[in-house]
Amino acid sequence: MSAAGGFIKEFREFAIKGNMMDLAIGVIIGGAFGKIIDSIVNDLFMPLINFILGGSVNFDNLFWVLRLPEGYAGAMTMADLTKAGAVVFAWGHFLTIFVNFLLLALVVFMLVKLVNNARRRFEAEPAPEAAAPPEDILLLREIRDALKK
Repeated sequence: MSAAGGFIKEFREFAIKGNMMDLAIGVIIGGAFGKIIDSIVNDLFMPLINFILGGSVNFDNLFWVLRLPEGYAGAMTMADLTKAGAVVFAWGHFLTIFVNFLLLALVVFMLVKLVNNARRRFEAEPAPEAAAPPEDILLLREIRDALKK
């Protein structure tokens, strides 16, 4: 078998049997999990923060304009400024992403903790003892042992 054929065979084994499939599944689930966290932040936490602060708080629209394009007279929204080419320090968007990360880390920590606790409980459980043999079996064993003597 040629070196290329051996390489292809080895790669096929790695891709199919190795950790590559586990990694691919993890990436897919992680992407979906990220969308869930985004929804938790945007649909659950942000409305609560808006309610507590008594207004409409949208961290994505918190920014500092570092430089406007010459002659710019349009709206001062993040979308309009970036479309016009302004230099914008978007600290509010970063804050939203950071909150998403913290929530994701918290949820992953709780899941790992839950799995570790379940694993410890499972490993700590003693193996079930075999049921005691019926009395007639015990009697037969005693007779057998007596005959051996």
